[in-house]
Amino acid sequence: MSKNILITGCSSGLGLALTNYYLEKNYKVFGIGRNKPDIKNQNFSFYSFDLSNTSLIKKELNDFIISIGNIDTVYLNAGRLGEIKELNKLAIEEIQKVYVLNVYANKELLDILANTNTKNIIALSSGASKNGSKGWASYSLSKAGLNMLVNLYSKELINTKILAVAPGVIQTPMTDYIRHEIDDNIFTSAKVLKAGVIQKPSEAAQRLDNFLTRIDDFESGSFIDVRQI
Repeated sequence: MSKNILITGCSSGLGLALTNYYLEKNYKVFGIGRNKPDIKNQNFSFYSFDLSNTSLIKKELNDFIISIGNIDTVYLNAGRLGEIKELNKLAIEEIQKVYVLNVYANKELLDILANTNTKNIIALSSGASKNGSKGWASYSLSKAGLNMLVNLYSKELINTKILAVAPGVIQTPMTDYIRHEIDDNIFTSAKVLKAGVIQKPSEAAQRLDNFLTRIDDFESGSFIDVRQI
């Protein structure tokens, strides 16, 4: 039986890899993103929208999401890194820009999903939500906020399993920026990232799908780092 999968940020990186992965399994994939990926598949439905426009999310996306019907899994994948820089040089406006997409946009989406029959929601978090590394303030604050958002909604979406999941380091433009443009003598976390295991997006997509087979082992509202299970 074909399953319905909803993925935000489906046009690049992990989101695109997840989209292709589930289409190859003949699932129906519903994607939301700023730019339509070059995918020609009758099982792929796309809605072009910039999730940074949080005030328009419910107006623009409600009908698209509700029309899906029963949803097996939602991947809240769309996100922003922000600039790696020292906290005392970081303006509130820069933090806010990251927080809007990584937290507030997902809040609006979860409000819509509360009116659907959705089995699983995976909010893509990060180890940075737990590790206070120099230079990562915008991203770390926002992903910590996302973890708590998931925890709070788990008390309300009682018929849905919702988890904040860190997928590990993935080769994307975001990690390329950290590995190639950040001075790891100033920001030592970049040195750790360069020396660690970096997954291809396709590998991370399969790893997340494998994680779903164990989803009943985890309490709704939890933060899970797939590298530690």
